[in-house]
Amino acid sequence: MSRIGKNPVVVPKDVTVEVNGQTVKVKGKLGELSLDVHESVGVKLQDGEDGTKEIAFTPLSEDRKIRMLWPTFRNHVKNMVIGVSTGYAKNLEIQGVGFRANLQGEVLVLQLGYSHDIRYDIPAGIKIAVEKQTKLAITGMDKQQVGQVAAEIIRYRKPEPYKGKGVRHEGQRLRQKEGKKK
Repeated sequence: MSRIGKNPVVVPKDVTVEVNGQTVKVKGKLGELSLDVHESVGVKLQDGEDGTKEIAFTPLSEDRKIRMLWPTFRNHVKNMVIGVSTGYAKNLEIQGVGFRANLQGEVLVLQLGYSHDIRYDIPAGIKIAVEKQTKLAITGMDKQQVGQVAAEIIRYRKPEPYKGKGVRHEGQRLRQKEGKKK
């Protein structure tokens, strides 16, 4: 038995949940998300002990693949509930001489030492704030999408191990390599 899958997802008071067959719709103050759960995983909305709503998941067979999917879908729904109530955020730092970022409407313009500016179209559901020219805050209600956008921005200029120039997560520590010796 999965320890994660056995625990139901507790729904806060400011979030509404609808379960129609295998489709779970979660609506909160930040927006609405929906997910189609695999047909081998049972989903039901029930009342909790303290009067709150809970979403419970059960495997419909004892197949190994189904036992792996069961806690996975439970965590996806839990992430959706957190996303529509509080949201997710990733902070990035840009390090390097002349490296900076600017917002122009719905386009993030990055200057990362190349001969051209990099223009990144911000996807729907994501907000990017440029706090300084070297600090970015990526926020949204979909955890996977926030992480994907952060990874795509980092991919334009990964931090290099000699001087540490590039785009990285805030607080990320790099192991610096020693340069050439004479």
